[in-house]
Amino acid sequence: MITLSSDFGTPYPAAMKGVLLQQTDARLVDIAHDFPRQDVRTAAFWLREVLPYFPPATHLVVVDPGVGTDRNALVVRAGDHALVGPDNGVLLPAARRLAGEEELETALIDERELGPVEPTTPADSTADSSERASTTRSTTFHGRDLFAPAAAAVHDAETDSLGSLEWLESGTAAVDLELPAAELEGGRAIGEVLVVDGFGNVITNVPGSSLDDRDRILANGQSVPVGATFAAVPAGERLATVGSHGYVELDVNRGRGDDAFGLEPGDRVVLESAEDGSD
Repeated sequence: MITLSSDFGTPYPAAMKGVLLQQTDARLVDIAHDFPRQDVRTAAFWLREVLPYFPPATHLVVVDPGVGTDRNALVVRAGDHALVGPDNGVLLPAARRLAGEEELETALIDERELGPVEPTTPADSTADSSERASTTRSTTFHGRDLFAPAAAAVHDAETDSLGSLEWLESGTAAVDLELPAAELEGGRAIGEVLVVDGFGNVITNVPGSSLDDRDRILANGQSVPVGATFAAVPAGERLATVGSHGYVELDVNRGRGDDAFGLEPGDRVVLESAEDGSD
């Protein structure tokens, strides 16, 4: 199995799938292709939360603001999984969770040794240059020309024999990305917004246990009820709850929490006990 994740939208993921289908019989599964453009941290968070629910697989990830620059291309072995993508930190949070107690193995892709992707329809020397299929690696689409063929080869080699791939250089340090942790001070938590999902739910980095035994909290000074479900409050009302990822969310039942609380990714969030039930 090969999973695919990117910020490409459409139609670019189809070209990656075309390359994969040329080179492997692996089952292809889309994670998401609508991650916020060039937002490495948001993609890293969602991959960390989603990929552990998959059986052993190769995970192709392309959120790559540095495409075509001197940033490296990376393969990470994490337990029975392998991740392939740019060396910009996007792979590491998910890889650590997939590896569990095992150590990560990282290797850089030698682009010169991997070779370019050939289209199934050869370039026609008599056609206008704008109509010819490219036979050289693009500097702007490494998802198709570099990471897709690398993922196909990694999948077919299986994770326990990556050393057999001559275009991998093992033992090289990778760019890391640590998602920030909240500061907990007694009954007060100081954190930040990690992501806002498609429903407008504001996902913080504050552990859900911070809401234990509380009926209300102050969120940046605003008093809101605590509920186990969205429907714990009437439609259109705000609440704090614990999301499926285990972190505190600031939400609106059938509405958008980001608008109601005026928050976006990276904003500071302070959660503390409400002294009374007033709004």
